[in-house]
Amino acid sequence: MNDQAQALRRMIENNTEDQAKTLAVVSGKGGVGKSNISINIAAQLNERGYKVLLFDLDLGMGNVNIILGHSSAHTLSDFLNKGLPIESIIYRTPAGISYISAGNGLNEAIELNASMLSRLLTALKDIQRQYDYIIFDMAAGANSATMKILLAADDILVISTPEPTAMTDAYSMMKFICMEETESEFFLICNRADNERQGRETLERLQKTVLKFLHKNVNLLGVLPEDPHVRKAVINQDVFSTKFPRASISIKLELILDRYLNYQKTPMTKQQAPSSFVGKLRKLFYRKD
Repeated sequence: MNDQAQALRRMIENNTEDQAKTLAVVSGKGGVGKSNISINIAAQLNERGYKVLLFDLDLGMGNVNIILGHSSAHTLSDFLNKGLPIESIIYRTPAGISYISAGNGLNEAIELNASMLSRLLTALKDIQRQYDYIIFDMAAGANSATMKILLAADDILVISTPEPTAMTDAYSMMKFICMEETESEFFLICNRADNERQGRETLERLQKTVLKFLHKNVNLLGVLPEDPHVRKAVINQDVFSTKFPRASISIKLELILDRYLNYQKTPMTKQQAPSSFVGKLRKLFYRKD
C-alpha cells in the first residue's frame, strides 16, 4: 500500500513538473506598457532556452501581433467561433516567439460563453505540456469572461506606473482578485519611472497598502525606467530587449526576470502543492457564483 502511495505521489509530481507555469500580466488601466512588458518577458525567456507561449487575451483589441510586427491569419476569435484547432492559431515569429493573437478588430470583440470556455479549457490542457511558460496578456481592467483564466494562473504580474491613477487602478485590480480568494502569487513591476527612487516608492506604497487592507503579500520585482528605446522599437515593430539589448530598460528587465525566476526556485512553504492551472480553471468554470 505504501509503495502504491509513493508511486502515485511520484506520478503527480512528474505531472506537475511537465505542466507549463502560467503567468497572467494585468494592469488596472491601459497605457502602462503591459503588452510590451509581456512580449519582452516572453522574448527574454525564449532567449534563455525556455519554451514560451504568449497568449493575448484582450479580445478584439489585442495588439501583441502588431507590436511583434508579425501577421497572423487566424486569431483566438477563429478558434472560439469557427472551431479551428488551437494549434492552427499558434504563430511563431522569426525570433522564435510563439504567440496567439486575440485579434484587433471590433468585429472580433466577443464575450466568452460557457461553450467557448469549455473548448478553451480543453485546448489549454492539451498545450500546457508543450511549453515551460504560458504568459497571458490580459485586457486592461477586470473582464468577467477572462477573469476565470486570470484567477487560475499560478502567478499574477501587476504593472503600474508612478501616476496616482495607475496606482489606484492597480490596487483596485488586486483587491478584485483578492476578493475571489485566489491562490495566485502577486508580483509587481513599476514601469515608466523617472528614476529608481520614484519607482521604488511606488512599489513600496502599493505593497504596504495591499498588505494593510487586503492582508496579502506582494512580491516586488523592480523598476523599469522611461526609455526612448521603447518608443523606437514600437514604431519599428521590434522587441526592445532584442533590438536594443544594452539599453537601460533591457538590462533592468533582465534583472527583473532573474528575480522572478529565483522566486520559482524558492522552496514551497505551503503544506500542499498548489492546484494545477487547468484544475483551478475547471473549478472556477463550474463554480456557481
